[in-house]
Amino acid sequence: MKIENIEAIVLRIPFSVGGISAAGVWGGAGMQAADSLLVKVTTDDGLVGWGETFGFVGIPAVKAAIEQMLAPACIGRDAAQIEAIGLDLQRRFHVFGRSGAIFYGLSALDIALWDICGKAAGLPIHRLLGGARRDRLPAYASLIRYADPESIATNVRRAMEDDYRSLKLHEVDLTVIRAARDAAGPDIEITLDTNCPWTLHEAIDMAQALEPLSLRWLEEPLWPPENFSGLAALRRQCGIPIAAGENATTLMEFHHMLGAGAVDILQPSPAKMGGISALRKVFALAEAHNTQVMVHTFYDGPGLLASIHATAALGDAEAMIEWRYFGMEAQVLGDTIVPQAGMIAVPDGPGLGIDPDPEVIQRYRVS
Repeated sequence: MKIENIEAIVLRIPFSVGGISAAGVWGGAGMQAADSLLVKVTTDDGLVGWGETFGFVGIPAVKAAIEQMLAPACIGRDAAQIEAIGLDLQRRFHVFGRSGAIFYGLSALDIALWDICGKAAGLPIHRLLGGARRDRLPAYASLIRYADPESIATNVRRAMEDDYRSLKLHEVDLTVIRAARDAAGPDIEITLDTNCPWTLHEAIDMAQALEPLSLRWLEEPLWPPENFSGLAALRRQCGIPIAAGENATTLMEFHHMLGAGAVDILQPSPAKMGGISALRKVFALAEAHNTQVMVHTFYDGPGLLASIHATAALGDAEAMIEWRYFGMEAQVLGDTIVPQAGMIAVPDGPGLGIDPDPEVIQRYRVS
């Protein structure tokens, strides 16, 4: 089961978000399409595995890292040696960064290799991880940033009409966040991802102002995101649970974050931080620190599936799946993965359980 070919595939799929998106960390204002990067790994005996990296404006750098550095180092290797390949790639290329393009590409390769091994064994990945504890997981609607009270209220109501009982905002303006809470009412859970905008003192002031809004968690409130001592200080003064981790990559970063007492909720991102191999270790590390894991799943393809399998097998009874609530023109994985009544099904087929739709790839591929 030797790796014969690795292909990086870029997709651009239009979406509608019930209004005009504001500028954010993913890209400029008025975004109308989501770029994603899939990785297709083929073995010499014909098995195909699929992976995914974090997308948007960072795709060209990740694609180059895969094609020019990672893929040549993998051709001819045993696809079943997932851990050995990952460690070798990290050691070989660590001088070029322990985060960003190299790690994103490595993450996609890891997910694809797990897909191959599951298919070879005839088992879903959640079985390889110990077995799913649930066959469906609650999903929360993760909204784009609108930065407008009327638009956020409209889209909060839209998500509620689609039966979501938990929502994530990506807003930083108090007026907009209050409008979302007013539209949702007291019974809908709201989480807030601010994408690292504030100093510690600013975050303390904002947390105090946000406290009456009954947020489930406050996500990544500090700049820089690796300021774990600052997060710990905020957590000690904040009445809202603190969540972070999507920008951490290595296991050591998660170790330092948990050791500092920085978070109530840990958010590893499998398409950024080493794939399923690293994700299962982070689950174990979090359990040792009595910390809840809510996997970051801002993806539409194999990265989303990796999160679902790991959460089903390793997550606690309250673990949820983030669903990118974008109104995609087409679903990379087809309609079977779309949440129903606020719940997302855990695939039970071999490997990741669902392959990307070839017609969607053909129609929306840009490189």
